[in-house]
Amino acid sequence: MTPPTLIIIPGLDDSGPTHWQTLWQRQYGAARVRQDDPDTPEVASWAARLQEVVEATPGDLVLVAHSCGVPTVVHWAALYPVPARIRGALLVSPPDTEQASMPQLAPAVLGLHPVPTTPLPFAALVVSSQNDPYCAPERAQLFAQQWQAEFVSVGQAGHINVASGHGPWPEGKVLLSEVINTWFHTGPNPVTQPELLDTIGSSTAS
Repeated sequence: MTPPTLIIIPGLDDSGPTHWQTLWQRQYGAARVRQDDPDTPEVASWAARLQEVVEATPGDLVLVAHSCGVPTVVHWAALYPVPARIRGALLVSPPDTEQASMPQLAPAVLGLHPVPTTPLPFAALVVSSQNDPYCAPERAQLFAQQWQAEFVSVGQAGHINVASGHGPWPEGKVLLSEVINTWFHTGPNPVTQPELLDTIGSSTAS
């Protein structure tokens, strides 16, 4: 089978050159959503840009979102018809737009409020930590329940970004590999090829 393509959906500031999303983009030849104003999230324009990238990227797709990229995915799924070739989404460190301290902590995040609570039309895994300053662990778990996604906590990992010591984030690769294999082995048109992540971007990996 043809391996799926990852679509990287960054949060504020478009992640960065040493962020795990950027490293995965290079390693796996992923497509990337680049917002016109990555410092100012806005529902309509951010969701529309994701839609553009989905339409322009052929084949089966796996979404990989971090921080504000997570509510972007959820808004997009509520606003646009979701094609069946979206095989799943890894949703890392969703911010809580209802958190009382958010106006002081990261006011730009409020541009994505309110975040839809309807179930996602594709498989998903929400990954959060026990000490994310932008989302309490019980809220991240609630989001997963509302979106009908799986949930995993990675312990004391902050916002799971460069600032919290997660540049390459090898543990994240393990999670991604596990869920991709699950989604493609049990979803529509299941495959038997093991370790699908190892085949993604094999011609462009460095």
